[in-house]
Amino acid sequence: MSLETARRFFLWCTVINYGLLVIWAMLFLFARRGWLEPWARRFNVTAEQFNLLNLAGITLYKMGIFLFNLVPCLVLYIIE
Repeated sequence: MSLETARRFFLWCTVINYGLLVIWAMLFLFARRGWLEPWARRFNVTAEQFNLLNLAGITLYKMGIFLFNLVPCLVLYIIE
């Protein structure tokens, strides 16, 4: 695999993952009630627990994007 292919791979991984993160955040901000009701019935969670789980998940996903996509992409652009 060439260096340019690896760069493009990590760049597109970062773009796609950030797109998914934005969709998740928008759904959490604007469609919270629609999500909460099925989750509360199935898993017996309160609204506070639901908010905490989503915020923790969004934060963990964002850190994963930084660690596994963005940093390798930046390193590949820096080394040449």
